Amino acid sequence: MNCELTIFDGTTAYVPPVEEGIKWETVRKGSPGKLTFTVVQDDALNFTEGNPVQFKVDGSKVFYGYVFKKSRTKDRLVEVTCYDQLRYFKNKDTYCYKGITAGELLQRICDDFYLVAGDIADTEYVIPQQIESNKTLFDIVQNALDKTLLNCKEVYVLYDDFGKIALQNIADLKVGLLIDADTGQDFDYTSSIDDQTYNQIKLTYDNKKTGKRDVYMARDSSHINDWGLLQYYDTLKDGENGASKVNALLSYYNKKTRNLTVKEAWGDVRVRAGTSPMISLNLGDITVNNFMVVEKAIHTFKNNEHTMDLTLIGGEFIA
Repeated sequence: MNCELTIFDGTTAYVPPVEEGIKWETVRKGSPGKLTFTVVQDDALNFTEGNPVQFKVDGSKVFYGYVFKKSRTKDRLVEVTCYDQLRYFKNKDTYCYKGITAGELLQRICDDFYLVAGDIADTEYVIPQQIESNKTLFDIVQNALDKTLLNCKEVYVLYDDFGKIALQNIADLKVGLLIDADTGQDFDYTSSIDDQTYNQIKLTYDNKKTGKRDVYMARDSSHINDWGLLQYYDTLKDGENGASKVNALLSYYNKKTRNLTVKEAWGDVRVRAGTSPMISLNLGDITVNNFMVVEKAIHTFKNNEHTMDLTLIGGEFIA
């Protein structure tokens, strides 16, 4: 494995020796890609916050971003934290837009904030009108993607592709990789009814026309007998269909939740948050044998070894 880390300061390029390995992290929503490493500060090495950093593995482009933090010790070790362009999506602003798609909105934001745009998918659904006031760029884009999901049933993933902002349909991000008992050294698996599990849904609406409170309820008596009564309660907004929503919420929440993290799997730089490798594992009470979405990926490059920890979602599996 050939890892190549380069720090650029103007026209000067540094390829410093790295202590304790390199870690690359991605999260599917709301966070930038992150690269952390530790270097020895010598007289020749001179870089500062804002300098570009690129990381390649066996010639494959893995990360391109910028130095955001340097932490020093008396031993002249410098721990460096870098983020890709999505770090700038933490900026807040107000956007009022009409008659554009989520992809077109993303392109507009890239132009406004001088970010390099890459392959941005045509998200097709035209958003009639939206006002986003004093929100992060992450939230503004995600709200547009949520509206697209609601109307087109398509999920899109926002990420930085080695220095270019990309937006792709999650269906196009499957990876030809099998993770099983041989390629994944360990896993953490939890099944629970303690979080996000409800077998009775109760929604209320204060009806101004009748002056009464409308109550909508749905329940699963079988699961109430098994688990006890676990109630979800909320109020309805004007225009919401209470009967439809109460049944949809029961269908969504009336089941166990499961959490799965594969630990120290053989590393593959194609796997990042939003991609879907094939998972084949016997978890004890359930066997998984299908593609699962990576919610969070942590890659570690150390001692000429590459491993990855993957938080996986899909179906009953949540982050």
